[in-house]
Amino acid sequence: MKAAVLPNLTRKNAPDVTRQVLSKLSELGIESRMKSDFKNEFDSSGVKFFDSYSFVDGCDVIISVGGDGTMIHSAKFGKPVLGINAGRLAFMAGLEAGELDLLCHLKDGTYNVDRRMMLSVSIKKDGEVLAEKNCINDVVVARGEKIQMVEMLVKCGGKDINHYYTDGMIIATPTGSTAYNLSSGGPVMDPQIESMLLTPICTHSLFARTLIFKPDAVLTIVCESDDMRVSCDGEDSLVVGKGCEITVTKAPVYGEFIRIKSDSFLDILNNKLAQRRL
Repeated sequence: MKAAVLPNLTRKNAPDVTRQVLSKLSELGIESRMKSDFKNEFDSSGVKFFDSYSFVDGCDVIISVGGDGTMIHSAKFGKPVLGINAGRLAFMAGLEAGELDLLCHLKDGTYNVDRRMMLSVSIKKDGEVLAEKNCINDVVVARGEKIQMVEMLVKCGGKDINHYYTDGMIIATPTGSTAYNLSSGGPVMDPQIESMLLTPICTHSLFARTLIFKPDAVLTIVCESDDMRVSCDGEDSLVVGKGCEITVTKAPVYGEFIRIKSDSFLDILNNKLAQRRL
């Protein structure tokens, strides 16, 4: 068995947790593979290093070490991902740093794989495609550098929903409902329920509630102001302006996440949010 190990070393505990993961994988007879960028850090760990991420294609699973963002990035390689939490909340993590003995389930195959709905995002202006991306959590259309509200028209299936005067708009998957959507007052959705959540950010309107759409809906945001930005899964944003259209649909592919423990979604939600209670 081969595992691609993708750590986020900007997390304080990630280097130590990664060493523990590599040690456990070696003990289990699972071959670890990493990008050569990490060679200086982990050269003594019996890892095989590669110059490009093409090595992921030959691996059975991906083990990401970090937080939810690390898992989201890793899932876009199209392999089942097991997240090891080396950060704070990490709603999507399959294991905590103190649970690495459970990695033995990778070796014997006693784990489940959850398939999570993803979004396809197309950004156009005057019929020209500026960018196309897939995302697991959300796409955010928001104001740019100026600290002022922007205007946007939101449509579903070509029909107008509402004109918004707002700081921005979030279109989230159920997986992303516990991210920016939750911080903006949106509802939490069980990730097994496929749907799209439309949540305004600080809108100057009485029509400010989240709307939930079926998974085959086609949502379009028409930018009616200049100096706006679009970001998918918190990645670097693209500057857009008046007349740009951002169309969001269900992606034809899924994110796959390995689940070893038997915790339910509500168990995870309660345990993680308990860390935020005063």
